[in-house]
Amino acid sequence: MTENPDGPTCAAPAPDGLSRVGLIVPSSNTTMETELPELFRRQSEATGHRYTFHSARAAMKQVTREELLAMVGRAAECATAVSDAAVDVIAYACLVAVMAQGPGAHKESEQVIADAARANGHPAEVVSSAGALVRTLRTLGHTRVAIVTPYMAPLTRMVREYIEGEGIEVLDAVALEVPDNLAVGRLDPGRLPGIARGLRQEGADAIVLSACVQMPSLPAVQRVEDELGLPVVTAATATAYEVLTSLGHTPAIAGAGRLLAPA
Repeated sequence: MTENPDGPTCAAPAPDGLSRVGLIVPSSNTTMETELPELFRRQSEATGHRYTFHSARAAMKQVTREELLAMVGRAAECATAVSDAAVDVIAYACLVAVMAQGPGAHKESEQVIADAARANGHPAEVVSSAGALVRTLRTLGHTRVAIVTPYMAPLTRMVREYIEGEGIEVLDAVALEVPDNLAVGRLDPGRLPGIARGLRQEGADAIVLSACVQMPSLPAVQRVEDELGLPVVTAATATAYEVLTSLGHTPAIAGAGRLLAPA
């Protein structure tokens, strides 16, 4: 048992050479717990540092505004649960649930999660997929993008408006209109290169290949980037980027676009 100012805890800190990553995901998410570990496996291969993943799940089956808002209400509870594992960083991995709350909502969501973890005696760095996407685009100087989402058209408009509210112009947005979150996780990433080719690219300085952590995209990221000659970012790769930088680690991940590529 270790001592801390907020009282006793039972979880020991991670040993040297190991980082613990907490995830808060929708209950129906099947993608983030596969794409993130794969990205960090490649990071470990390149650097020798190890990462483990520890998840808390919040109920959400249909990608509707009502279910998304209900999920957001469980963020603090999930943060408390996942922080019991003494994680170093918590990633709130549901982009649209945060964006559905209105402009700039990622800042408040991240603060709620950080406060809950701290109150539980295990303070941790916090990133959200929503915040990671817009911050990463801005950090890289990408101000004009085209995006692909699996959402219904009204939610896609909302995501577009949220991104634009952060100072990033969305030149084109494709909505695949899949309301069931499990079905989103079964979408074939092999279709994404063809979808990306159909986007309006003139004037764009980046492609957001998946503005959703549930829509599989990792197998297509490098292919689309190589084919179109534009940087490709996804909600998952942006989240991985911010998790790494919050830990003070330099990305060294091959085959996932220039955002995460070894220097």
